[in-house]
Amino acid sequence: MECIVDGDVVLSRPLEGPLSMHIAAFAAWSRQEGYPPRSRWRRVHLANGFSRWLGQRAISPPHIVAEHVTRYLRSRARHVQIQSGDAAALNQFLEFLRRQGAIPPENKAPPRPTPVEKELQGFTTYLVDERSLVQATVNGYVRFIHKFLTHRYGKGRVTLSRLSAADVQRFVQRQVPSVSRKRAKTLTTALRSFLQYARYRGYIDKDLATVVPCVANWSMSSIPRAIPPETVRRLLTSIDRHTAGGRRDYAILLLLARLGLRAGEVAFLELDDFDWVSGELSVQGKGGHRKTLPLSVEVGKAVVDYLRHGRPSSTSRRLFLRRQAPIRGFRSSVAVVSVVRSALARAGIQAPTTGAHQFRHALATQMLRRGASLSEIGMVLGHRDPQTTMIYAKVDLDALRSLALPWPGGVR
Repeated sequence: MECIVDGDVVLSRPLEGPLSMHIAAFAAWSRQEGYPPRSRWRRVHLANGFSRWLGQRAISPPHIVAEHVTRYLRSRARHVQIQSGDAAALNQFLEFLRRQGAIPPENKAPPRPTPVEKELQGFTTYLVDERSLVQATVNGYVRFIHKFLTHRYGKGRVTLSRLSAADVQRFVQRQVPSVSRKRAKTLTTALRSFLQYARYRGYIDKDLATVVPCVANWSMSSIPRAIPPETVRRLLTSIDRHTAGGRRDYAILLLLARLGLRAGEVAFLELDDFDWVSGELSVQGKGGHRKTLPLSVEVGKAVVDYLRHGRPSSTSRRLFLRRQAPIRGFRSSVAVVSVVRSALARAGIQAPTTGAHQFRHALATQMLRRGASLSEIGMVLGHRDPQTTMIYAKVDLDALRSLALPWPGGVR
């Protein structure tokens, strides 16, 4: 006897077991999340099999836990081949049921922190509460200090009173050669901050922060790596704007190239950030600071085209969504960088880098050569410190040549 679930999922047997009344809702939710028909059929089929298995063992909803998924799949494997996504699908079914209140929340005891992790908890609180650092900076510091403490204590007890100047210097000497100059600078800054914290708390009585070696990091020692304008044109032309994915990627690349947005700023754009009446875009930049930028006709049309013909149906207010189920808004800048990398690879373009920041550098360079001042460039890019924009003065080679003094004895 066939059973039709959510209009188009056909099963060879009726819904059974203590969870049968929730399977149709799970099928509808899967459709809303963008799962294709074959995937939805598989998920409903698994959910029904799991519910039937629970019923055969007289396991009622109040007693269902994640361990039952493992036991069910082990039992199922005796008769049919288990597919790679089966466990994930059933765990998602359980999470759906928890959100509906159909089964109790999973009461997992949090893993006991290691001695290093325990020490880092106090340091993290100090950075947030005492130093008021933004979360991205805190995360960067904590990663380096995790390495430092693991290097010194391994998995054993962390006794900061036993730290010595030699421990600090050995760690820096070991780490610095394997990272960029910028990251090396961050490493030593994080290490000084941690040693100051340890002394502040009374864990050490020596000022070990003073023994952290200095890493040379000359200001503006390099020229920004900008993608050439003609390469940007080639890349934009290569995007297939007849597909939903192409419309999304084209809008992303235009926001990077025409407005100079950071990858994270693009990833976290919301539908409400667009003021279509005034033609403006509100962007949340570093440190939570907002800037308002004019929305050009070119960029506006690309975004509207994506919204009308490319963006999947979703309750998310995030502008850009994943193309594959579950349909979600971008969670980090990594998604935007991935779009850039894939677009460059498909077009066969050898760009200065595979990242998104090269478009930002390109916009600043073009603005400078068209006569924009450094303060105007800084306003567009959202630089809070004018020194950050000064590096773009180095890319205007023609202007710099006019300031250069003639070489003694050179050609007259």
